[in-house]
Amino acid sequence: MLPVEHNDPINAKILAVSEDKIEGFVREPFAEIAGRSGVDVETAMARIAAMLRAGTIRRVRQTLLATNLAEGALVAWKVPEEKIDAAFDWMFQRDPFSGHVVLRSTDTMSAGSDYKLWTTLKVPQGFSLKTHCELLAKKVGAERFRLMPAKGIFTLGVGHVRRKTIEPGSKGDQPAKMIPVQKVELSEHEWNVLLALKREFTPEEIKPSPWLGRANEAGVPLEEFFRVAEALSARKIIGRFSTFLEHVKPSAGGVRVTRFNALFHWAVPAGREIEAGGEVGRHHILTHCYWREAGPEFKDVNIMAVAHGTDKQLLLNHKAAIDRHLHASGIPVAYTNVFWGGRSEIKPSEISPRVYCEWLAEQSKS
Repeated sequence: MLPVEHNDPINAKILAVSEDKIEGFVREPFAEIAGRSGVDVETAMARIAAMLRAGTIRRVRQTLLATNLAEGALVAWKVPEEKIDAAFDWMFQRDPFSGHVVLRSTDTMSAGSDYKLWTTLKVPQGFSLKTHCELLAKKVGAERFRLMPAKGIFTLGVGHVRRKTIEPGSKGDQPAKMIPVQKVELSEHEWNVLLALKREFTPEEIKPSPWLGRANEAGVPLEEFFRVAEALSARKIIGRFSTFLEHVKPSAGGVRVTRFNALFHWAVPAGREIEAGGEVGRHHILTHCYWREAGPEFKDVNIMAVAHGTDKQLLLNHKAAIDRHLHASGIPVAYTNVFWGGRSEIKPSEISPRVYCEWLAEQSKS
């Protein structure tokens, strides 16, 4: 039986690449992972499939830069304490457009600490985030919600295995470049290919020429599938080919990838968000860094970042190093905070306009 824990030496070599190092669309993604990790391709595929079956890897898929394909936002929800678990369950189980669903808390009572339920949300172009949230609020009994669309992305990529050994203050030589959020429109043919492309891989699909079955699913020749996928990649619609570890719950063998999930907040002066986001986003520990306007409920925070780890104090040390770097860079911070993740479930947000219309019709019946 093959080892399936993330800390097995061969698995760790594979995961250090497969989590977030395969950029864009690649015709032979498993061969690319093998080549860059120094593991032969048959071993790499067998190990990934085994980890997927065991639940160590929770999904293998081609990611999309869905902020360009759908209206998206981070949403903080104020829900009565007695309703919060049911609200969590409803959003995770019954709303395919809510992706991450997390209960968050702060170490002390502070701005926004009564907003304990946090979700990521995407709705297809032509539909309204606000209207969707109003519908959800009625369904779950939320008192208020705060929509925080991304204005820019500085860091996006998991890589939990390779981040385990990063020291506080470790950062890139240059500030992170902001990826602006820009809406793009797709033809029906492009959507057809994209929907086949983004579906999660089963263990049986982890094999050479993995896109052949997807081309058949889309009803197009393989070369046409490649042409469309590579064109979408060139337009920055395709993200990475990734293996996503189960980083919230322990594995079947009781091993955890991470234990703490920290959402860092900073309020920097208006007009300096791109500069500040670049300085924050260059820090290697961060899996996400965005410019989002959180509003008065959160003391006008506008830069947010996420880090994961097994040691809470070490994560606070990383945060302190980023704070010192902002100070040294001459960027004033009016307010900062940390929201810690507790109960958490993660799924990809659906972005298909057709699926959205079907879901809306279903909700109107209930």
